[in-house]
Amino acid sequence: MTNAPDRFALLQRLLHWLMAVCIFVMLFIGVGMVSTVAPKYLPLILIHKTLGVALLFLVLMRLALRLYYGAPPLPADLPRATKVGAALSHQALYALMIVMPLLGLGMLWAAAYPVVLYGGIQIPALLPQSDGVHTLLWNAHFYLGFAFFALVLLHLAAGLFHALIRRDGVFEKMALFRLPGRTAP
Repeated sequence: MTNAPDRFALLQRLLHWLMAVCIFVMLFIGVGMVSTVAPKYLPLILIHKTLGVALLFLVLMRLALRLYYGAPPLPADLPRATKVGAALSHQALYALMIVMPLLGLGMLWAAAYPVVLYGGIQIPALLPQSDGVHTLLWNAHFYLGFAFFALVLLHLAAGLFHALIRRDGVFEKMALFRLPGRTAP
Protein backbone atom coordinates (compact mmCIF):
# COMPACT_ATOMS: atom_id res chain seq x y z
CA MET A 1 0.00 0.00 0.00
CA THR A 2 1.26 3.46 -0.87
CA ASN A 3 0.89 6.63 1.20
CA ALA A 4 -2.70 7.79 1.62
CA PRO A 5 -3.79 9.76 -1.48
CA ASP A 6 -5.99 12.86 -1.47
CA ARG A 7 -8.56 11.07 -3.72
CA PHE A 8 -9.35 7.51 -4.60
CA ALA A 9 -7.57 6.30 -7.75
CA LEU A 10 -9.54 6.70 -10.98
CA LEU A 11 -10.04 2.93 -11.30
CA GLN A 12 -11.39 2.80 -7.73
CA ARG A 13 -13.82 5.62 -8.50
CA LEU A 14 -14.98 4.05 -11.77
CA LEU A 15 -15.58 0.70 -10.07
CA HIS A 16 -17.43 2.39 -7.21
CA TRP A 17 -19.92 4.13 -9.51
CA LEU A 18 -20.31 1.13 -11.83
CA MET A 19 -21.05 -1.06 -8.83
CA ALA A 20 -23.41 1.53 -7.34
CA VAL A 21 -25.55 1.45 -10.48
CA CYS A 22 -25.44 -2.37 -10.63
CA ILE A 23 -26.33 -2.72 -6.94
CA PHE A 24 -29.35 -0.43 -7.30
CA VAL A 25 -30.45 -2.46 -10.34
CA MET A 26 -29.93 -5.68 -8.35
CA LEU A 27 -31.93 -4.47 -5.37
CA PHE A 28 -34.89 -3.40 -7.49
CA ILE A 29 -34.78 -6.55 -9.62
CA GLY A 30 -34.72 -8.58 -6.42
CA VAL A 31 -37.85 -6.83 -5.18
CA GLY A 32 -39.47 -7.38 -8.58
CA MET A 33 -38.59 -11.07 -8.57
CA VAL A 34 -40.16 -11.81 -5.21
CA SER A 35 -43.31 -9.87 -6.06
CA THR A 36 -44.19 -11.47 -9.39
CA VAL A 37 -44.97 -14.79 -10.98
CA ALA A 38 -45.50 -13.14 -14.37
CA PRO A 39 -43.50 -14.17 -17.44
CA LYS A 40 -41.06 -11.36 -16.52
CA TYR A 41 -39.75 -13.52 -13.66
CA LEU A 42 -37.35 -15.66 -15.72
CA PRO A 43 -35.57 -12.77 -17.47
CA LEU A 44 -35.33 -10.96 -14.12
CA ILE A 45 -33.71 -13.94 -12.44
CA LEU A 46 -31.23 -14.34 -15.33
CA ILE A 47 -30.20 -10.68 -15.01
CA HIS A 48 -30.08 -10.96 -11.21
CA LYS A 49 -27.84 -14.05 -11.26
CA THR A 50 -25.50 -12.66 -13.93
CA LEU A 51 -25.16 -9.26 -12.23
CA GLY A 52 -24.68 -10.93 -8.84
CA VAL A 53 -21.74 -13.00 -10.08
CA ALA A 54 -20.28 -9.98 -11.90
CA LEU A 55 -20.60 -7.89 -8.74
CA LEU A 56 -18.83 -10.56 -6.72
CA PHE A 57 -15.83 -10.34 -9.04
CA LEU A 58 -15.96 -6.52 -9.07
CA VAL A 59 -16.02 -6.26 -5.26
CA LEU A 60 -13.03 -8.59 -4.99
CA MET A 61 -11.24 -6.36 -7.50
CA ARG A 62 -12.21 -3.29 -5.44
CA LEU A 63 -10.84 -4.85 -2.28
CA ALA A 64 -7.55 -5.61 -4.00
CA LEU A 65 -7.35 -2.03 -5.28
CA ARG A 66 -8.20 -0.70 -1.83
CA LEU A 67 -5.37 -2.72 -0.33
CA TYR A 68 -2.98 -1.54 -3.03
CA TYR A 69 -3.91 2.15 -3.28
CA GLY A 70 -5.34 2.73 0.16
CA ALA A 71 -7.98 5.30 0.91
CA PRO A 72 -7.81 9.03 1.51
CA PRO A 73 -8.12 10.04 5.15
CA LEU A 74 -11.32 11.48 6.52
CA PRO A 75 -11.25 15.12 7.64
CA ALA A 76 -9.46 15.57 10.94
CA ASP A 77 -12.36 17.55 12.40
CA LEU A 78 -14.87 14.69 12.03
CA PRO A 79 -15.94 13.35 15.43
CA ARG A 80 -14.38 10.02 16.38
CA ALA A 81 -17.80 8.34 16.54
CA THR A 82 -18.49 9.43 12.94
CA LYS A 83 -15.15 8.02 11.78
CA VAL A 84 -15.85 4.72 13.55
CA GLY A 85 -19.35 4.63 12.04
CA ALA A 86 -17.93 5.27 8.58
CA ALA A 87 -15.37 2.48 8.97
CA LEU A 88 -17.96 0.01 10.28
CA SER A 89 -20.51 0.86 7.60
CA HIS A 90 -17.91 0.42 4.85
CA GLN A 91 -16.89 -2.94 6.29
CA ALA A 92 -20.55 -3.98 6.40
CA LEU A 93 -21.05 -2.85 2.79
CA TYR A 94 -18.05 -4.87 1.61
CA ALA A 95 -19.18 -7.89 3.63
CA LEU A 96 -22.69 -7.76 2.17
CA MET A 97 -21.35 -7.22 -1.36
CA ILE A 98 -19.50 -10.52 -0.94
CA VAL A 99 -22.04 -12.46 1.12
CA MET A 100 -25.16 -11.65 -0.93
CA PRO A 101 -23.98 -13.27 -4.20
CA LEU A 102 -22.59 -16.25 -2.29
CA LEU A 103 -25.92 -16.72 -0.50
CA GLY A 104 -27.75 -16.45 -3.82
CA LEU A 105 -25.52 -19.04 -5.46
CA GLY A 106 -25.72 -21.35 -2.46
CA MET A 107 -29.50 -21.02 -2.39
CA LEU A 108 -29.77 -22.05 -6.05
CA TRP A 109 -27.33 -24.93 -5.63
CA ALA A 110 -29.17 -26.21 -2.54
CA ALA A 111 -32.42 -26.16 -4.55
CA ALA A 112 -30.68 -28.11 -7.36
CA TYR A 113 -31.31 -25.24 -9.80
CA PRO A 114 -28.63 -24.91 -12.46
CA VAL A 115 -26.82 -21.59 -12.27
CA VAL A 116 -26.74 -20.48 -15.90
CA LEU A 117 -25.66 -16.91 -16.65
CA TYR A 118 -25.93 -14.82 -19.80
CA GLY A 119 -24.00 -16.38 -22.62
CA GLY A 120 -24.82 -19.87 -21.38
CA ILE A 121 -22.06 -19.82 -18.76
CA GLN A 122 -22.88 -22.46 -16.17
CA ILE A 123 -21.45 -22.47 -12.67
CA PRO A 124 -21.25 -26.00 -11.28
CA ALA A 125 -22.98 -26.68 -7.98
CA LEU A 126 -20.76 -26.57 -4.92
CA LEU A 127 -23.50 -27.62 -2.49
CA PRO A 128 -25.64 -30.75 -2.47
CA GLN A 129 -29.41 -30.47 -2.84
CA SER A 130 -31.05 -29.79 0.53
CA ASP A 131 -34.46 -28.29 1.16
CA GLY A 132 -33.45 -27.18 4.66
CA VAL A 133 -30.26 -25.46 3.49
CA HIS A 134 -32.17 -23.87 0.59
CA THR A 135 -34.75 -22.41 2.98
CA LEU A 136 -32.06 -21.14 5.34
CA LEU A 137 -30.08 -19.51 2.51
CA TRP A 138 -33.23 -18.09 0.87
CA ASN A 139 -34.27 -16.44 4.13
CA ALA A 140 -30.76 -15.09 4.73
CA HIS A 141 -30.56 -13.71 1.17
CA PHE A 142 -34.05 -12.18 1.44
CA TYR A 143 -33.64 -10.49 4.82
CA LEU A 144 -30.04 -9.43 4.34
CA GLY A 145 -31.18 -7.88 1.05
CA PHE A 146 -33.32 -5.45 3.05
CA ALA A 147 -30.44 -4.75 5.42
CA PHE A 148 -28.18 -4.18 2.42
CA PHE A 149 -30.71 -1.78 0.90
CA ALA A 150 -30.93 0.15 4.18
CA LEU A 151 -27.14 0.33 4.39
CA VAL A 152 -26.90 1.54 0.78
CA LEU A 153 -29.43 4.28 1.57
CA LEU A 154 -27.43 5.26 4.66
CA HIS A 155 -24.26 5.38 2.53
CA LEU A 156 -26.03 7.54 -0.05
CA ALA A 157 -27.33 9.88 2.68
CA ALA A 158 -23.84 10.19 4.18
CA GLY A 159 -22.39 11.01 0.75
CA LEU A 160 -25.01 13.68 0.18
CA PHE A 161 -24.46 15.05 3.69
CA HIS A 162 -20.74 15.46 2.97
CA ALA A 163 -21.36 16.91 -0.51
CA LEU A 164 -24.22 19.30 0.23
CA ILE A 165 -24.18 20.11 3.95
CA ARG A 166 -20.72 19.65 5.35
CA ARG A 167 -18.85 20.41 2.08
CA ASP A 168 -15.72 18.90 3.55
CA GLY A 169 -14.29 17.21 0.43
CA VAL A 170 -15.25 13.65 1.43
CA PHE A 171 -17.66 13.25 -1.50
CA GLU A 172 -15.12 14.67 -3.96
CA LYS A 173 -12.64 11.94 -2.98
CA MET A 174 -14.93 9.37 -4.65
CA ALA A 175 -16.61 11.61 -7.24
CA LEU A 176 -15.65 11.03 -10.86
CA PHE A 177 -15.21 14.77 -11.31
CA ARG A 178 -14.53 17.56 -8.88
CA LEU A 179 -17.64 19.59 -8.15
CA PRO A 180 -17.62 23.07 -9.69
CA GLY A 181 -16.74 25.91 -7.37
CA ARG A 182 -15.06 23.61 -4.87
CA THR A 183 -11.44 23.42 -3.93
CA ALA A 184 -9.66 20.38 -2.65
CA PRO A 185 -9.60 20.25 1.17
